[in-house]
Amino acid sequence: MSLKDRNRAAAGAPEAAAPVRLQAYLAHAGVASRRSSEKLITSGRVAVNGKIVTVLGEKVLPGDEVSLDGRPVKPENKLRYLALNKPSGYICSSSDPQNRPLALELLPPEIPERLYSVGRLDFLSSGLILFTNDGEFAAKIGHPSAEIEKEYIVEASGIIPDSVPEAFSQGITIEGVYYQSRKIEKIGRKTLRICLVEGKNREIRRVFSHFHLHPQKLHRIRIGGVLLGGLPSGESRALTERELRELAGREEE
Repeated sequence: MSLKDRNRAAAGAPEAAAPVRLQAYLAHAGVASRRSSEKLITSGRVAVNGKIVTVLGEKVLPGDEVSLDGRPVKPENKLRYLALNKPSGYICSSSDPQNRPLALELLPPEIPERLYSVGRLDFLSSGLILFTNDGEFAAKIGHPSAEIEKEYIVEASGIIPDSVPEAFSQGITIEGVYYQSRKIEKIGRKTLRICLVEGKNREIRRVFSHFHLHPQKLHRIRIGGVLLGGLPSGESRALTERELRELAGREEE
């Protein structure tokens, strides 16, 4: 019986456990976010019961054997949510062809679950980055509709003209892409405090480059209600229940 046939059979059997979409299964297994899991599927890296699946929409039943690159994948029993103070010179990825240091390697080695970063923080940037094995959580807080603020302290190599924060605050189009900060404050001749919501790829660096400025330091200090605070560089901590509720948009009980 094909996977689709089994799904249809399951749908007609009230006593059977409900099937789940393959990308959701992978996300719950801590492989990657749901969106990244979709890319794994369409690239032919995922198999169900030994058969490669490349079409989105396929579902998994209890007892099915799922593998990624030939290695078995099972849902995680424990969900983890960590905040890391990433130093500059580390990449937020599960691997790197250039063999650069991975931020993942800074997390406690005793954690057995496979974690992945939520959101972007590039190789040269430092500061707060979140890690989890909860794909649903990562997808929700990573979506632009969540409107989660991300706050940065940015130090430039030269004096920042007042025209820069004014333009960034009002909105500016660079090479066909629109950039706008939610809040921006000049806290020194060479330093800005910048708050973004959508967080397009390398947004701050592209805006600075447009004005012929170079960010000597780009440091993230907040994601929503999660503050970097005094967390030492290279160290991590678990998110609190309050932080998780705020990020997920749930009211205090």
